[in-house]
Amino acid sequence: MEFKHISVLFEETLDSLNIKPDGLYVDCTCGGAGHSKAILERLENGKLIAIDRDPDAIEVIKERIGSDDRVEIVNDNFSNIKSILNGRKADGILADLGVSSFQLDNAQRGFSFHKDAPLDMRMSKTGKSAFDVVNGYSEQELANIINRYGEEKFARNIAKNIVKSRNVKPIETTLQLAEIVKNSVPAKARREGHPARKTFQAIRIEVNDELSILSDAVQDMFSCLTTGGRLSIITFHSLEDRTVKEKFREFTVGCTCPKDFPVCVCGKTPEGKLINRGITAGETELETNNRSRSARLRTIEKIK
Repeated sequence: MEFKHISVLFEETLDSLNIKPDGLYVDCTCGGAGHSKAILERLENGKLIAIDRDPDAIEVIKERIGSDDRVEIVNDNFSNIKSILNGRKADGILADLGVSSFQLDNAQRGFSFHKDAPLDMRMSKTGKSAFDVVNGYSEQELANIINRYGEEKFARNIAKNIVKSRNVKPIETTLQLAEIVKNSVPAKARREGHPARKTFQAIRIEVNDELSILSDAVQDMFSCLTTGGRLSIITFHSLEDRTVKEKFREFTVGCTCPKDFPVCVCGKTPEGKLINRGITAGETELETNNRSRSARLRTIEKIK
């Protein structure tokens, strides 16, 4: 299957990086190389490090931009960016979070609740799978995950019915799980978008440890920037965006002394400045790319 991925907020993201022709740039989630190819077009003797945890994506990246000697391709998780850069400082770092269009459209990867496939959802194709979570976690653990990562108000009932169903036979496919979720929520909720969306999101986040690594990864990305370098992150749901927003705010905080102190004694000054406070897709993009509706781009520049 061809690796297709429509890069959201495309021009806005490229502009946010303020690309220098001789700079070092990192695409932490290279995917189909859409952003990466555009970054290369703006480089002269600069360098691009293209990272992705998905081995399928890595093969596509090699095919599409691997022959360019300005590119270094790394099959790894962006949470390891400090070891990947190994002391090098980047002029710009991009992370396009969440699941790619290819992963959603390739039924066999098990991310989609619209297509029948084995329960998988592993971005790296290694480690625990959605099958392991759905059939191995306790009812309480499932309820906690679906509530926390999916913000699903019917999490307890969904978890109860998952356990009830798997006690009869293992839940092996995406449509089996989607049907269980559908039958666990009121009829009114079924009319408010696909009833399985939040549960699938929650299980995917758990399988790939997406949120547990994010805060530290953002910290490490920022620390890997040069002075004047920029970090741009695209998020797709409120939990991701909240984490990125809070970390960016930390980087911009100056003096933390009590307001009644006559002079600053903490010596703390801002490390970064916000370039934008969250760009969302315009009407034209929303009409042509349905997956852009929840995307939000945040950018910060390192100032010391």
